[in-house]
Amino acid sequence: MNQQSSSILRVAVDTPLHRSFDYLPPMDVDWDRIQIGQRVRVPFRNKIITGMLMSIEQETSVPKNKLKQAEEVIIETPIWTPSLTKLLQFVQDYYHQPVGEVMMGLMPKWLREGRPQVMPKQRAGKGAKVAVNQRLKVVELNQEQQQASARIKEDLEHFHGYLIQGVTGSGKTEVYMDVVEAVLARGKQALILVPEIGLTPQTLDRFQQRFNEPAVLLHSGLSHGQRLRAWMQAKTASIVVGTRSAIFTPMDKLGLIIVDEEHDMSFKQQDSLRYSARDLSIVRGNLENIPVILGSATPSLESLHNAQRERYELLHLSRRASNAQPPAMNILDIRDAQLEEGLSASLLEGIQRHLSRQGQILLFINRRGYAPCLICHSCGYLAECRRCDVKLTLHSQSNRLHCHQCDKIYPLQKHCPRCGGEKLIPLGAGTERIEQALRRHFPCEGVLRIDADSTRTKGSMEEYLQTIRDGRANILIGTQMMAKGHDFPNLTLVAILDADYGLFSADFRAIERFGQIIVQVAGRAGRAEKPGEVIIQTRHPDYPLLQTLTQKGYSAFAKQILQEREQASLPPYLYMALIRAEAFDEQLPQQFLQQVKGLAQDHGLQPLNIMGPITAPMARRAGRHRAQLLIRTTERGQLQQSLKPLTRALENMKESRKVRWSLDVDPMDMM
Repeated sequence: MNQQSSSILRVAVDTPLHRSFDYLPPMDVDWDRIQIGQRVRVPFRNKIITGMLMSIEQETSVPKNKLKQAEEVIIETPIWTPSLTKLLQFVQDYYHQPVGEVMMGLMPKWLREGRPQVMPKQRAGKGAKVAVNQRLKVVELNQEQQQASARIKEDLEHFHGYLIQGVTGSGKTEVYMDVVEAVLARGKQALILVPEIGLTPQTLDRFQQRFNEPAVLLHSGLSHGQRLRAWMQAKTASIVVGTRSAIFTPMDKLGLIIVDEEHDMSFKQQDSLRYSARDLSIVRGNLENIPVILGSATPSLESLHNAQRERYELLHLSRRASNAQPPAMNILDIRDAQLEEGLSASLLEGIQRHLSRQGQILLFINRRGYAPCLICHSCGYLAECRRCDVKLTLHSQSNRLHCHQCDKIYPLQKHCPRCGGEKLIPLGAGTERIEQALRRHFPCEGVLRIDADSTRTKGSMEEYLQTIRDGRANILIGTQMMAKGHDFPNLTLVAILDADYGLFSADFRAIERFGQIIVQVAGRAGRAEKPGEVIIQTRHPDYPLLQTLTQKGYSAFAKQILQEREQASLPPYLYMALIRAEAFDEQLPQQFLQQVKGLAQDHGLQPLNIMGPITAPMARRAGRHRAQLLIRTTERGQLQQSLKPLTRALENMKESRKVRWSLDVDPMDMM
C-alpha cells in the first residue's frame, strides 16, 4: 500500500485503557509490506513495548509534534486471522475489555514480547505434544450414538449449535470422534476444549489412539517456548486439544469445535480478561460457519435454556455405552449418627462390603487439607486469615495453617493467641484427615489421596491415575478434580461425605453446581461389568431438590431449578453485569461504587435495575476490602448499550485510580 509521509499508525498496547495510541511511522518504513494486524515496537511510558497495528490514519487528535515515533513494524504475517480478529472485537465489545489487553494479552507471551513467529527448538522429551500414532480399531456405536453423530454430520459446512446431554458413561467422546473423523476426511481441523489441564493428556491420548493425524496440546501449564511452539503447530495440526484459552488459537482450516463438560465453571475466566470460552465457541463457530458441539451429563441451565428456545439442537444419550447399569443412589441420613472424621459406621460397612468384592471406592469431599478450621476449646477462638475474611485450613503434613484465598501460610501455634490455652482442636474434616482415618480402618488396603496439594508435582496426576488403573490403590479420596472425565472400570462405590455444603449458599448458582457435582461424581461408579453404588451422607435427607435429583435424575432437577429461576427473575431469564471494587481503605470501594451507580443511571439504567453497592460476600481478600454493584436487565441489548459509555466514563473518574475495579459481564461467581 502507498502511504503519504503524513500517515499515522494507530496501535493497541497491553494496558487497561479502552483506546489505541497514535504514533508516527518509523524512518524508512516499507509501506508495501505493512499490513493491519502486524506487531509494532513503540515507546510507551519510558520503555519500548510491542503493540498491534490496528489502522493507518491520516488524522489524529494529538498534535503531531507531540507524537512519538514507532521503533519498528515487525514485517510478518498478522498474528490473528480475519475471523479471529472479529472474535476478538466481539470480546472487546461484549465484555467491555480494553482493546490492547484483548489483542495482545491473548497471544503467547513470547509474541507479546516481539519475538518472531517461528517454532522454538524443542529439547528431547519436552515441549508441546504432537504425535502420529497407528490408528486403532473403531468402537462400534450404539443406536443413540449413531443417531447423534449422523444428525451432526448431516451438515458440516454450516454453523449449528448442538447440545449433547449424555449420562455419565454414555460414550459422548465416541460420538465426538465419529464426527471428527468426518471433519478430518474433508481436510478440516477439529478443536476440542476441556475444562481442566488434568483432563488434557487423556483426551489427547484418546484422539491420538483413534486417528493417524498430528495432534497438539495447548494449556497454561506449558512453558513459554512450548506454548509458542504449540501455537504455531496448531495452524496446520488436524486436532487441537486445550483448555479455555485455546478458543483463540489460529487454525487455518477449522471445521469443528467441541466443548466437553460444557457446564464447568472453569470455562469462565474469573480474573483479568473475563470471558466464557463456552460462549465464545458459539461465536467463533458462527464466524467460521462451522458446527459447535457442547457436551455434558449435567448441562448448564443456560445451555438447556438455549436448547428450549431452539438456539441449540438437543441430542440425548440416555444409556451407558457399555450397557452397564446406572449406579444405585442411596441417601444416608447422618443427623443422629456418630461420625469418625466425617465417616459414619454405615459408610464404613459399605466400604468393607465393596472391598470384599474386589471393588474400588472413591470418597468425595471438596475440602483439601486436614481440617477446614482450628478452634480453641477454652475460649472459642477460630483461626482466621489476617488478610481475608475466611477461616484458615489446617494442613497436617506441613503442620501449618493455610489460607486458600490469598495463599498465605501461617505457622501452627501451640497456644491460643486470645486466651493462651493449649486446647486448639481441628474442626471438621478435609482430605488429609479422611485419608488418615481410612488408613487406620483399612491398614491392608492401598489408600490414595488426590487433590490440589498431592498433585502439585508435574506428572503426578498421571502417575496417580495409572496407580488406580493398575489396582495398586483400592480406596481413593478426591476433591472436585476427580469428579469428571475419568473412567475407572473397577470403581464400584462412590461416597459423597458432605452433600450439604451446596444447599444453603448465598450464591444462587450453588444449588445448580451441587446437582452437577453429585451426578458427575456418582457417574464414576459402576461403568463396567460390576454394579455401582452411590452413598450420599446428608443431614437434610428430605431436601426437595436432593430427592428430585436422586429419584428422577438431573433433567427433572434442572427443570425445577429453571422454573424457580424464572419466577425469581434470575439468569438465564435475566442478564447481569457485576462491577467489583476493592481497596485497602475500607470506605473507598463503597464510595466509588456509589458514584458508579449515579453514572449508570445517567447512562439510561433505571434505579430498579441496580442493586447495591453492597459489601461482597467475602468482605476482605488479601488485605483489600471488597464491594460490588450488580446491574441486571431483562434485555441484553439494554445492558450492552448502557455498559459501553459507562466503562468509558469510569476510566476518567479520579476515584477509579484509588481502587482496583473490574467489570464482569455474565458473572458466574457472585462471591
